[in-house]
Amino acid sequence: MSSNTTPEYPATPTYGQPYAPAPIRGAASPEDLTLPLYGATFPQAVKRYLRKYTTFTGRASRSEYWWVTLFIFLVTLIPNILFFTGVGIGAVSAAAQREPVVFDGITSSKTYYTQPGILEIPGAAPLILTGVVLLGLIWLATIVPNLALAWRRLHDANFPGPFYFLSLIPSIGGLILFVLFLLPSKPEGQRFDLVR
Repeated sequence: MSSNTTPEYPATPTYGQPYAPAPIRGAASPEDLTLPLYGATFPQAVKRYLRKYTTFTGRASRSEYWWVTLFIFLVTLIPNILFFTGVGIGAVSAAAQREPVVFDGITSSKTYYTQPGILEIPGAAPLILTGVVLLGLIWLATIVPNLALAWRRLHDANFPGPFYFLSLIPSIGGLILFVLFLLPSKPEGQRFDLVR
């Protein structure tokens, strides 16, 4: 072996040999949508998310996934604030409007309270309904691309996309998916790339 060449290490360790993981192919440019973009910035991740709206093949890097998760959180922030403000106003107003109703029975008298429903409070209903409608529209607009992004992120960690349905397991399904989304990229996940 000459002194100016570097030895090639195997992708899997062998006894007595140093270990070097296999390289993971990623996009060289943010415009290349065929491979995941490792180290994507917030705008790059959102742009790729919108451009790969219904693409379930290929892979998505951790940075792409988590930046888009932040983007969706920010988009739903105002509708959530409207909804919870309406619920808060309604709950406080309903509690303040409790009225006692005395029931005289044969053997005893009891006092019951009636209170209006949250949607019957004048200021609460418009806020709650606006929040619910906006959240519903956002959910409808993002259900397919969110599923596609999660599918591609699982591919990048070398799991098949249908593992997404682990989220249907009560109590622990969401936690399992959260852990899978946190896992690093694996070279074996390249098997999910489109072959052109």
